[in-house]
Amino acid sequence: MHIHFRNILLLLIGAMPGAFAQSVTYTTANAHAHNDYEHPIPFYTAYYKNFGSIEADVFSRNGQLYVAHNEKAIDSSRTLTRLYLQPLRDMIRKNNGQPFKNGRPLQLLIDFKTDSIQTMRTLVQQLQQYPDITTNPKVQLVISGSQPVPAQWTEYPAYILFDGKQNLSYTAAQLARVPLCSYDLKGYTQWNGKGVMVKADRQRVQALIDSVHQLHKKIRFWASPDNVNTWITLANMGVDYIGTDNVEGLAAFLDSRPASEYRAVTDTHALYHARYINNDKPSKVKNVILLIGDGMGLAQIYAGYTANRGQLNLLQMLNIGFSKNSASDSYITDSAAGATAMATGQKTNNRYIGVDATGVKHPAIPDLVQRYGMESALISAGDITDATPAAFYGHQPERSMQDAIAADFLNSPVSIMIGGGIAHFDRSVNNRPSPASQLQQKGYTIARSFAALDTIQSRKWLLLDDAAVVPMLQERGAFLTRSLQKTMQTLQQNKKGFFIMAEGAQIDAGGHANNVPYAVTEMLDFDAAIGAAMQFADSNGETLVIVTADHETGGLSLLGGDIRKGEVNGHFSTDDHTSIMVPVFAYGPHSLDFRGVYENTALFDKIMKILADH
Repeated sequence: MHIHFRNILLLLIGAMPGAFAQSVTYTTANAHAHNDYEHPIPFYTAYYKNFGSIEADVFSRNGQLYVAHNEKAIDSSRTLTRLYLQPLRDMIRKNNGQPFKNGRPLQLLIDFKTDSIQTMRTLVQQLQQYPDITTNPKVQLVISGSQPVPAQWTEYPAYILFDGKQNLSYTAAQLARVPLCSYDLKGYTQWNGKGVMVKADRQRVQALIDSVHQLHKKIRFWASPDNVNTWITLANMGVDYIGTDNVEGLAAFLDSRPASEYRAVTDTHALYHARYINNDKPSKVKNVILLIGDGMGLAQIYAGYTANRGQLNLLQMLNIGFSKNSASDSYITDSAAGATAMATGQKTNNRYIGVDATGVKHPAIPDLVQRYGMESALISAGDITDATPAAFYGHQPERSMQDAIAADFLNSPVSIMIGGGIAHFDRSVNNRPSPASQLQQKGYTIARSFAALDTIQSRKWLLLDDAAVVPMLQERGAFLTRSLQKTMQTLQQNKKGFFIMAEGAQIDAGGHANNVPYAVTEMLDFDAAIGAAMQFADSNGETLVIVTADHETGGLSLLGGDIRKGEVNGHFSTDDHTSIMVPVFAYGPHSLDFRGVYENTALFDKIMKILADH
């Protein structure tokens, strides 16, 4: 029986795209160094990037195989033996019989540019000198280009394999020697690598890929665009080998994939269905909840929306503005200057906490609202002495002075504080008793385990548990939401109202780590807390909820995704902060006040004006 690829392809045209697409994690094992010999360092550049496939074009002349793109480029020093066979043998010997130390296989694709019979004869003669290669089960030698016709394949050693072609028919025995099928992408689409293929082209290309996979063969395309969007597209369609002339660029891209892709593995987190009680109205504001997503920009928000399959509590809010967040001494702010601007209304230098650019201390919102009889609380899914929460009670010229920042809390009116960082409260400063012991003398309860959250009865307390503020990827659980709910429940007993700042601290960490799953899971956790705040606001109609960020971290771009599946594909431009404006969302009475574009200091001004008027 003969098997013809075109027949299988015709059967699959019109089938559901991706019906047979493989679900794989793409690495450099899926990378193909196209025209590898044209790189400054043939073989080794791709090899040391762990490419799974390397291609060499060869011309047979006078009993030798020369590696070149065309006959004019033939150089007597550039032979297949010198550039590929000898280096590959040396690596196999160095790695105790394997092409790679990690046990990965290696495919050498040899593209014949001259007569198939003569070229094959010369190749077999040369390969006889390299049993390390020909007898190695981890090395695959595949002949492409002007290859012998299938009927002649039995004349050659079994270690010689062949690149499958669509316009040929194969017997079962011949098909067994075809591990790979290569096609000209331009024969199926004129797509230039920008945006997406038109639907008809995509179905045609996907059907071809599926037809090859139905035969349990691998597929690659040549003449494909060579950019990130193409690499992503081909990977999503299940192409086994992604070809490139940009070896280092593709290697960097594939090496970053595990940290750049998020796939939802659980159901979406439940949304609170907003009731918009007193939303937009200039009515009384008794309570203010300021939620800060550290490092959260629009890309992080939309990544969370995609991962949660098209739902976020945050995106139910109707009133939206933008905050400009440069520091006094820098176009790009850090968390210290960004949080200080929101907490005190003062622009300051990076790394300054609760002081202006000249070093003068300024009171923060918790200090100022106590005149109205309001209580305050600070919550962080990180260290409570870190920059963002610290700006709401500390006053130091350097954010790393965390022991001194902890001691500053002794002069703060904040009633409740939850997060990590207990060590800074246990250490003494200037030979005085530790802040923890002094706080206990002032009537604060000090809890050191998150398990104590539901049993705390005091009106003034600190819950500091470093083990509870690990990343969501390490199963932190609902620390932030439960802490916020407990705090709202406690402080609502005060008839004069309250101010709460709660920080989604580790969205920022995910950006610094250039890790999409890290950033996405932290964003989703932050959104769950946002839902709890919205629910509380609707329960009384006197609570203003503000959600913003101190800055964006990572320069995250979203290169692809699937809302239905909860899949996100991202790329970071930096491992630091960026200068872009961050969004401000508001919910409840006076939420209209937060529309527009303004400096981050205006958040302080708006909050204080609203509270002063009511």
